[in-house]
Amino acid sequence: MTKADIVEIVATGTGLTKLETEAIIEGFLNTVIQSLKEGKGIEIRGFGSYKVKKKKARYARNPRTGEKVYVEEHYVPVFKFSKDFKSAVDQGMKLTLQKEESN
Repeated sequence: MTKADIVEIVATGTGLTKLETEAIIEGFLNTVIQSLKEGKGIEIRGFGSYKVKKKKARYARNPRTGEKVYVEEHYVPVFKFSKDFKSAVDQGMKLTLQKEESN
């Protein structure tokens, strides 16, 4: 699913125009990015939480050449799904698989 697909589904469900919906979704995504750039975490109850994790400097290998490469300390965004989210996906997948098996 792409951002355009999400815009279409949300617009249809809310009655907003695609242009309005796209602006809202862009605003949300930009807010998440800006907050994480400032080191702030975001928690959306029932969905999950975004935060920034610090990765230590280390040596890695280039998979093509096998050459040892130094990777500097850096920060990466991480997302942790809520228990409710995980449970909903698990139940949905089980129902989908049951339907497929019965056909």
